[in-house]
Amino acid sequence: MIPADLSRAVVHAVRRAVEAGELRGPVPARVVVERTRPGGVGEYASPVALRLGRGAEGARLLAGALVLEPGIESVEVTGPGFLNFTLAPLSAAELVRDVRDRGERYGCAPALGEAVGGTREQVVRAAVARIRESQESQGSRESQGIGEPRDAGAPTAPVARRDGDVIGRYGAGAAVWAMLVVPARETPVFGDGLLVQGEENEFFRVRYAHARARALTRNARDLGFHAEPGDIAHPGAAPAGTPAPALPRALADHPLAVEAAAYHRAPERLARHLVVVADALLDFQYQVLPLGDEKPSAAHRARLALAEAAGAVLAGGLALLGIDAPDSL
Repeated sequence: MIPADLSRAVVHAVRRAVEAGELRGPVPARVVVERTRPGGVGEYASPVALRLGRGAEGARLLAGALVLEPGIESVEVTGPGFLNFTLAPLSAAELVRDVRDRGERYGCAPALGEAVGGTREQVVRAAVARIRESQESQGSRESQGIGEPRDAGAPTAPVARRDGDVIGRYGAGAAVWAMLVVPARETPVFGDGLLVQGEENEFFRVRYAHARARALTRNARDLGFHAEPGDIAHPGAAPAGTPAPALPRALADHPLAVEAAAYHRAPERLARHLVVVADALLDFQYQVLPLGDEKPSAAHRARLALAEAAGAVLAGGLALLGIDAPDSL
């Protein structure tokens, strides 16, 4: 364990204690852990219990949980409520592996999709902030009509105590999806279905659709052609009375879904729309590549361009929610 991991472990312990009703107060997004000063105890120290207003009592409660964390050798409480840590020795190989894995983000705070903690309120607020910033970058709130909705201060239902450590059980991506796919006032639903890699799992379908878009690009390259926008008509160009193709319609509606999510502070609106885009892309994917002896044509290039556009929308939408979009699953 490195100090950054220790900081996240402390946040995680605080979050679990708050959700269990053992501590009260807002869970900090990050906890500063510093080297123990000369004459102090252990290697690192944190005053997090003092900041929560629980002093030595709260520190002892957190110490009992943290001493069980892999990589923490001992935890002691000193003074009015300081937590003091001694970490298990870290080999040079482990340190180098960690630096290589994190690359340019080594030493940086993790993105939400990487985070190991955080209350549901923090997850929702972070998603709302990203979505609203995406709209503000295109102009002022007044010009975009974002404004402040009446329910801006509506409470956020926490993760139910019975669900326990949802990040550890389901992974950050799936847990964040479950927290955001229902309105903030509703308790999120967790279950083993979040881990199923099948069509019944909406979270999987969204990320899988993005991976399929990336795969179509690779397959097309192997066949010697690339995307080129062409003869896929915009939904508005369809003759009167003709149903618009599902995928173009879903892409055309995407800006409206993001704007609505921003205005209503409702990430679930974006999440639900990503499911619509994903399902349309998964249905459309079979029309993209040539079949049998068929040669790539302008139609294939146009369909590939549409599929790639859908992939970009899915990746961007997931990023706004704080979830990664892998190129393959």
